[in-house]
Amino acid sequence: MKQALVNMLTMQNSMNTRVHEDWPNQNFEWYRALWIECGELIEHYGYKWWKKQTPDLPQVQLEVIDIWHFGLSALFVDGKSIDTMATEVEEELRDYQTTGVGVREATEALALHALETHGFSPSKFWDLMLASELDFEALYTAYVGKNVLNFFRQDNGYKDGSYIKNWSGREDNEHLVEVMASLEHSAEDFATQVYDALQARYRELAV
Repeated sequence: MKQALVNMLTMQNSMNTRVHEDWPNQNFEWYRALWIECGELIEHYGYKWWKKQTPDLPQVQLEVIDIWHFGLSALFVDGKSIDTMATEVEEELRDYQTTGVGVREATEALALHALETHGFSPSKFWDLMLASELDFEALYTAYVGKNVLNFFRQDNGYKDGSYIKNWSGREDNEHLVEVMASLEHSAEDFATQVYDALQARYRELAV
C-alpha cells in the first residue's frame, strides 16, 4: 500500500504544480472542494424520499475518486515529505476497523470532518470507498487514470479553452474507461500507456 500511496501523492503534487508552481504555500481550501464534491456524490446516489431515485454507482465511484484527489492535496501541510505522508496514511489505515455505514452516512461523516477541521480523514474516506463498492486496488487504478486524463487535458489546451472534451459524440471520461480496460494495470508504465492511448484516440476522433 505504501508504494501506491507514494505514487499517488507524487502524481497529485505534479498535477497541482501545473496549476501553481508553489501550490503548497497558497493555502488553497482543499477541504471546501472536498465537501462540495461530497454533495455532488449524494446527488448521484440519491436522497429524495419524495420521488423514485436509483443510485448511479459508477458516477458515485467517479466522485469518490475526485474526493481522493482533493484529500491527497489536503495532506500536504507543514512541509511534510511525501514518504512521511504515505507512512502516516498507511499506519492510520493498517488496523482500521471500518464502521460499515452506508454511502450517505459515510459521505456526511467525511464532509463533516472536513468542515470541522479544514482537513482530510483517510479513515473516514476509507469508509466511503468501501461503501461505494471500491477497494484500494480499484481506487489506485481509477486514480491513475483520472490523473493522467487531467494531465492530458492540460497538455491539449484545457486551460485556454481549446481542448475538445467530446470526442466523436462521447466525453473523454468514457474514452478513458475503455482505454484503461484494454491495458495491463500492473504494468510499470501503466500511466504512460494510458496517456499514449488517449493521445492516439484524441488525434483520430477529436482533432
